[in-house]
Amino acid sequence: MGDTAETGIFTTHDLHATVLHLLGINHERLTYRYSGRNFRLTDVHGVVAKDIIA
Repeated sequence: MGDTAETGIFTTHDLHATVLHLLGINHERLTYRYSGRNFRLTDVHGVVAKDIIA
């Protein structure tokens, strides 16, 4: 049908990791506190998409 990508899949976590990388922030070290626990914006999934960065 053409509605599902087979290559170049880019998740929301990847988008967040890439934007944080472009801002000069390490997405693996950035945490926020919620309900007494530290969370990462990119969870454990985010990968910087270096192939689309010029």
